[in-house]
Amino acid sequence: MALKVTKISRVNPATNSSHDTINSLVLPLTFFDLRWLKFHPAERVIFYKLNKDSSRDSFHSVILPKLQLSLSAVLRHYLPLAGRLRWDPKDLKPHILVLPNDSVKLIVAESDADFSIISGKGLRPETEIRSLVPEFQVACDSPSVLALQVTLFPNQGLCIGLSFHHSMMDGKTVTMFIKSWAHVCKHETMALPENLTPFLDRTVINVPASLDTKILEILSYFSEEKDNLRSLKLPPMEKISPEVVRITLELTPESINKLRERAKKKSTRSELHLSTFVVAYAYLWTCLVKARGGDVDRPVRFMYTADFRNRLDKPVPETYFGNCVFPLGCYGYKAGVFLGKDGFVNSIRIISDSVKGIALQNIEALCELYIDGLKRVKPGTQTGSVAGSNRFGVYTSDFGWGKPVSSESVSIDRNEAFSMSERSDGPGGVEIGLCLKKCEMDLFISLFQNGLQN
Repeated sequence: MALKVTKISRVNPATNSSHDTINSLVLPLTFFDLRWLKFHPAERVIFYKLNKDSSRDSFHSVILPKLQLSLSAVLRHYLPLAGRLRWDPKDLKPHILVLPNDSVKLIVAESDADFSIISGKGLRPETEIRSLVPEFQVACDSPSVLALQVTLFPNQGLCIGLSFHHSMMDGKTVTMFIKSWAHVCKHETMALPENLTPFLDRTVINVPASLDTKILEILSYFSEEKDNLRSLKLPPMEKISPEVVRITLELTPESINKLRERAKKKSTRSELHLSTFVVAYAYLWTCLVKARGGDVDRPVRFMYTADFRNRLDKPVPETYFGNCVFPLGCYGYKAGVFLGKDGFVNSIRIISDSVKGIALQNIEALCELYIDGLKRVKPGTQTGSVAGSNRFGVYTSDFGWGKPVSSESVSIDRNEAFSMSERSDGPGGVEIGLCLKKCEMDLFISLFQNGLQN
């Protein structure tokens, strides 16, 4: 696949008139933001089939101007996305700073790839998918927080790629931003409905200040600059091996119910929490551990994030802008727990207990558990995690060309992570993304499919 960059521009937040300016804004990072400070950028790409205006001329004369104009308009609402991260020597923690002339980088590119293949669900080289998101500047002490790329597949379709600093926003917030941009583009308006208007007041995150200190103290676990933990430079990103492939799988409502009934039948416990998330993640994790194989005594751990918008003493608005998620983990297990015939039921039990435990503990206790688990991780531990959610509604973002045909979490290619979203072609169930080396992927797919049939 050949990809050619045709234009690089900067898009400023819109103003009411040519004499208007954007006021400066300082937005402090909260406890939930700080956890992601040293993480690589999160990346997503969304594919749209174009039934008209798909030629090169129409794209540049019709579609691209609409995307740029609507991006400028929506950035007026999502002003922090035009800013940069700063950590001044006098400050205890970093903040987001927006100055009057700040902007967002927008790359325009063109690809000669077959759109139906690259936006499909079959095996695809991950290096091709990765080229559709903009590279993020990591070696910078005051990094931008968002970069965008629009790639045209002439006479076929386009995709929108996003790279964003995870300390800026969680998956729910970035999905709300995409929906907001799509709404402004489709309806040619500066206004946003209430359910898409970001809530910027950080004072609603009501957690003890001591938790900020605890999270900042563990940044050394994620930083290569041990002697300068206040540096906002991110670790360099390793190149993706050409052996790594991506696949998109589905668990239909029927499959989820089948797995749920299997868990009920084989478990000796009746109080299991058998949500779609628990059932899907337990099944995927079991397949992943089995695909790796190896020593039954090797250490494994699996992670997920919990949304705390409705779990703090005072609920946080659903349209809150930022991070309001925290990672939770299942630590101290060996691969043998999941390799045998009871591996799936064991996974169900462990994840069910973990999810149910969230309601029984406050954020201070959960933070202590996370820090303790992090310190106990042994070298060589197989780690699995989940990005996204089947409740975000990523397939409802219509810019005026219809709903997306596909949406991929690109950043899962750097670790053994699954992505989860609602299915693109029907209600219920879950869509899953995964990246592995081809030999391991073939085994995973076989385990995944056979486990549903048997």
